[in-house]
Amino acid sequence: MDYDILIPLVAVLAIFVILPGMVFHYITLWRKQKTLLPDDERMLEDLWRSAKRMERRIEALETLIDSDGGARRRPAEDDPLAPRRFD
Repeated sequence: MDYDILIPLVAVLAIFVILPGMVFHYITLWRKQKTLLPDDERMLEDLWRSAKRMERRIEALETLIDSDGGARRRPAEDDPLAPRRFD
């Protein structure tokens, strides 16, 4: 068998048959995965509800802190956990 014709034949098959087949295969997989699965939709809904609850809690805390009036405690200078200001 003549191997000189085998290499160009494999190259042509790879370029015009195998490569487009792979591309179309992955395009169809990508299109199938565009929609969310029911489990993913449920998880997204749960995350959205949790975020809304946290937002309401933060707003309530901000309201409480703002109504405190300025009686907030200043952190001690030697407190290693106190936030530092660099002016």
